[in-house]
Formats: sequence, structure tokens, C-alpha cells
Amino acid sequence: MDSIVKICIFVLVTLVLNNIINLIFRFLARKTKAVHLRFSKGVVKVILDIIIIYSLAQQFEITKDISKVLLQSGSLIIAIATFAAQQALGNVISGLSISASRPYNVDEKIRVMQGGTIIAEGIVKDVMIRHTVIDQFNGESCIVPNSIMDSSVIINTNYTANVGNFVEVEIAYSADIEEAIRIMRRVCVQHELTLNTEQNAVTASGYTQNGVILKTTIWTENLNDSFKACSDIRIALIEEFQKSGIEIPYQTVTVHSPDCG
Repeated sequence: MDSIVKICIFVLVTLVLNNIINLIFRFLARKTKAVHLRFSKGVVKVILDIIIIYSLAQQFEITKDISKVLLQSGSLIIAIATFAAQQALGNVISGLSISASRPYNVDEKIRVMQGGTIIAEGIVKDVMIRHTVIDQFNGESCIVPNSIMDSSVIINTNYTANVGNFVEVEIAYSADIEEAIRIMRRVCVQHELTLNTEQNAVTASGYTQNGVILKTTIWTENLNDSFKACSDIRIALIEEFQKSGIEIPYQTVTVHSPDCG
């Protein structure tokens, strides 16, 4: 009967301590979404569970001797466990490295690249002991091991004060280039989300077989604004060019059918 009571007490203590840890980290998360908080929470819970399990084992004669033997041969167990779980431990160590360096935080948009290949792109939702959870723009969640996150190139636009995106449009050789530049600059400046001014350059960035490519940079406060502003400006340029008689060239195919008569 005493054994059952002891077990119930330890279970109750475990639940209470876990709830306290959750409340503490939830309170801290309201002030900051730093990545190290999520990782630290997982580490604290694992350490707490190990301590409670070992303390519970010390309460019974059957498990006390076993726990002492395991503790005395701890170095051997650690060596075996390290060899058997190299990859898992590597993810934990990488998680510690990410937590310390903080290349990204929760709710930030990042792109994870290795060797020029995009592994994942989206919003960081959680950082666990073993992996990082990234919600991608197609609605899928990408679970990336921390060892891969630690060794990859992380593109994080939140590190910069403003976001710049190129917008290019092609006009015909016969079009009024100076008028097209004025329209392009005006449309960019007038958009409510852009930080562009009249001094932002609109340049002729190249030639094609159909016309001249005009190029400018759209500046916004964040990536969400950049997506919307660039889309709105591209649509507005088509409308404004059509009003001013500035042709955006496109290829056409003429099909000649033989006379049937």
C-alpha cells in the first residue's frame, strides 16, 4: 500500500512541476518568441523526468540496487548510448547551438538551403529538442532535424530593417521609354505599402528580341507587404501602360491554312 502511495505522490509531483514549467515558459513566450525558449523548455522537461524517475527508483529496495549499479556504471552506459544514438545526440547538440546563436525565432519566415537546393521555406512554428517545425506556404508542415538546420544556409529576411524586391517589365522598342519610366516610378511611389520615393531608380536593365526591360526595386517594411505590393504594382503597370499606349510585347503565332477550294 505504501508503494502505491509513493508512486501516486511522485506522479502528482511530476504533473505539478510540468504544469509549473509550462506556465513559466508560456509567460516568457508572451514577452519574446526567441527560439531558445522552446528548446530550453524541452531540455528542462527531460532533465526533470530523469531526476524524478531516478528518485522514484530509490524508494524501493528492488529498484534501488539496480539504480545504484546503473549509476556506478554510468560512464559505460553513456559511452554505449552515445554510440547507439549519435544522430539523435547530434540533433540535441545542434539544437543547443541554434538556441545559443538564434539564427531564427518562432513566427519568422525563413528559407533553409543546402548546396543551392531549398529544403524548406515557411514560418518557424516550433523548435524541439530533436527538430524544427516549419509551416510551409502550401499548408504542409516540414519537420527538419536540428543537425540539418545547424549545417544549412538560413535565409532570414527579419534580420534586415526593410525588404527589397525587384519588379521588371518589358516594353516595345517603339514605346516612349521616358514616359514608361515616369509611370513606373509614379505607380511604385503611390502604393500604400511601399517605401519608395521619387529618387528610386528605374533602369533599363537589358534588351530582348521584343523590347527593353525596365527594372526597379520595391521597398516595404516586411515580406508580407512585399508580396502584395509587387503583385499590385505589376497589375497597375499593365493598366497604366495600356492607357498611355505603351506596348508590352508578346509573341504571337500566325497559322496559314491551305486553300480548300
